[in-house]
Amino acid sequence: MTTMTGADRRERCGWAGPDQIYLDYHDDEWGRPVTDDTALFEKICLEGFQSGLSWITILRRRAGFREAFAGFDPLAVSAFDDTDIDRLLGDAAIIRHRGKITAAIANASATLAVQAQFGSLAAFIWSFEPDRDRPAPHALGDVAATAPESVALAKALKRHGFRYVGPTTAYAAMQSLGLVNDHLGGCFARDACEQQRVATEIPQLTKPLS
Repeated sequence: MTTMTGADRRERCGWAGPDQIYLDYHDDEWGRPVTDDTALFEKICLEGFQSGLSWITILRRRAGFREAFAGFDPLAVSAFDDTDIDRLLGDAAIIRHRGKITAAIANASATLAVQAQFGSLAAFIWSFEPDRDRPAPHALGDVAATAPESVALAKALKRHGFRYVGPTTAYAAMQSLGLVNDHLGGCFARDACEQQRVATEIPQLTKPLS
């Protein structure tokens, strides 16, 4: 699969269409640099919920997830208790999987710990950004499922208490959050993502990773 020409005559990665939710995600979000800790925490949790499912399933439920998980405020989610878990298990607007729900709560506490130790979750995650000087993929088959940096990121996240963050999940998050730009060559969004990355100030660690 390569690029496709949309109704607006723009060339996009072939996986983007035709669902408008997916088109908007491809055009406006996937590959755009994210440095906000709440947005980063949300994406880590949603990538975990996506495990075994299609991403469009998660996108269609994102509003429900945000409502159920207090806007993905890590401080609020870290305080969730058994009553909240029961509430979430009964909420048809999200994916009702106990392991993934408890992982999201654990990830909230892990986020707070990382913020306290390293200054921000953004600084922690972006410290694993790969070298951007690499050729653009020209077909979906050219896009890797993991990278050495995603393996290292997954290990570091797990070491600091995060769950549902294997190397493949970590790489998917890196693609979405703009740490890597896997828009295909010819996709209009590729250059836009690169320009936005150049203009984005990345938070720095307040202490080295151990």
